Amino acid sequence: MDLVIDIGNTRSKVAVFASKNCLEVKAYYSHSLVDGVRGILSEFKLIDRAIVSTVGDEPEGLVEVLDSLKEVVWVDEHTQLMFENDYQSKETLGADRKALMAAAYRNHPGKNVLVIDLGSCITYDLLEGGERYVGGAISPGWRMRVEAMHEFTSKLPSLQPSEPMTVLGDTTASCMQIGAYNGVVGELQELIKAYRKRFEDLTVILTGGDAEIFGKRLKNCIFAHSNFLLEGLHELLEYNSIW
Repeated sequence: MDLVIDIGNTRSKVAVFASKNCLEVKAYYSHSLVDGVRGILSEFKLIDRAIVSTVGDEPEGLVEVLDSLKEVVWVDEHTQLMFENDYQSKETLGADRKALMAAAYRNHPGKNVLVIDLGSCITYDLLEGGERYVGGAISPGWRMRVEAMHEFTSKLPSLQPSEPMTVLGDTTASCMQIGAYNGVVGELQELIKAYRKRFEDLTVILTGGDAEIFGKRLKNCIFAHSNFLLEGLHELLEYNSIW
């Protein structure tokens, strides 16, 4: 059995796999991750391999908790990929983007696939012909756009992002919400259009926390299931494992 750990900016997901099947997924905040992993290893005693993806440094104590396993793969610039990687700054390619491309490789063989992850940032990643990663784009996510207007000005208020019901704001707060939300919508529509002009029969996959909110404004897109990135990490574990 295998353990898959995806450590994000605020929350982490931990999954247990048996062969290709995902048996369980749990989410943790940073302060409870190590104890959570310890509990899972105690419950699933047949786990002998793990893969870890993190946006920053690993939490204190995680290495020690995983030390009893036969093999632990940490996703970094040295991780072997099952597809050709044409990214010019390979050392800066995020572990999450590698995992999403691995999931696209697994689930859509031979296809041109664009994966859009709508999270803290919005990432666009394209797998050409199911076998060659050619890059993409990164932009601020929805929440980041709303927060930036407050952080980088002296008078605009601090807001939680919310979906506006109109395109004509009559308060400063509603104007900010309309601008941030529709800015994301317009960006998505235009970039998808540009990619579709360049890559024939393009499959567009939406994932991430804001995918459902913005997906209803887009046409001919596929919603990735919630374990899409975890499946990609497991694919990387299988490909990089020495066992």
